[in-house]
Amino acid sequence: MTTSPLEQLTEQTAELLASIEALATIEALREAEASLTGKRSILSTLQKSLGALEPDARKAAGAELQEARRVVESALEARRVLLLRDARRASLEADRLDLGDVIVSDVHWPLSIGHPGLVALTQRELEDVFVGMGFSVADGPEVESDWFNFEALNIPPGHPARGLWDTFYVELGEPETVVLRTHTSPTQIHLMEHAVSTNTLPIHSVMPGRCYRRDTPDARHLVGFHQIEGLVVDRGISFGDLAGVIETFTRAYFGPDIASRLRPGYFPFTEPSAEFEVTCTICHGDGCRTCSDTGWIELGGCGVLDPAVLEAVGIDGDEWSGFAFGFGVDRCAQMRHQLGDMRALIENDTRFLGQFS
Repeated sequence: MTTSPLEQLTEQTAELLASIEALATIEALREAEASLTGKRSILSTLQKSLGALEPDARKAAGAELQEARRVVESALEARRVLLLRDARRASLEADRLDLGDVIVSDVHWPLSIGHPGLVALTQRELEDVFVGMGFSVADGPEVESDWFNFEALNIPPGHPARGLWDTFYVELGEPETVVLRTHTSPTQIHLMEHAVSTNTLPIHSVMPGRCYRRDTPDARHLVGFHQIEGLVVDRGISFGDLAGVIETFTRAYFGPDIASRLRPGYFPFTEPSAEFEVTCTICHGDGCRTCSDTGWIELGGCGVLDPAVLEAVGIDGDEWSGFAFGFGVDRCAQMRHQLGDMRALIENDTRFLGQFS
């Protein structure tokens, strides 16, 4: 019988763990990583020697070797986290300022006090409006799997609608593709899945949050922007209910002088779908650069939930129906405060920000 090359594996693993524990800096860890787990490490050498074993012995030895590798890699990662933390702490300590000698008379009084930005204030106002209409407020992650961001919303791989979103991809491929969410719609999927698993239908909720798209910044678009979306899932819901919610919101938030309109649109997760527009508050419908001389500003989209979306989360479309809507928080701030260019929201000009303190 062929002798196993792993007879000393326990002892060799202990030596590797001791070597990892002795690493004192993150630079030393990076230099030693190849010799500990790389192609020239003892573990890789032992891996290559498995071919000389008989099949049964090879299987058992392979399992032992993989477990040893897992232990070593875990120890290496734990050591990396600890050394990075220590390096960060040392850096902060080195940068710490001794304020004991600061002369108080040199401080400019009164000191300015921070306050929420215009977008944060607008989001709170929008939440208040919808809570007053009977909606709850929900939150969701900004980094989503492809399934939550696209597939569960009736946008499978290869679907032409994916071209509507210029997406930031975090990871591609196995085990799954991960993206920065392009809209807050994934939170709707989380809510519906939770309601099904806990038997807590119906749903009447809004979900605000930050989204990301590879848009070119201009007067109406930003790469990082904020949305607020609404979801209703109940019995007997129709497009008329959706139109009523949109009209009630418009009057409550913008005032009775601002009109809204719905025009036919397309979204893969609703059918029928509509674009939601309001009178341009900059020119009051006369036409300007902000509204591209149309007199209207597209605020967002809406529609009746597509049966495929309900099916994806396990909701019986024969018993339940619903609608969804969504629009930009930044766009609402722009319209509410008559901002000619949305880029003012991110330029950090204190003259601009001070107007909303």
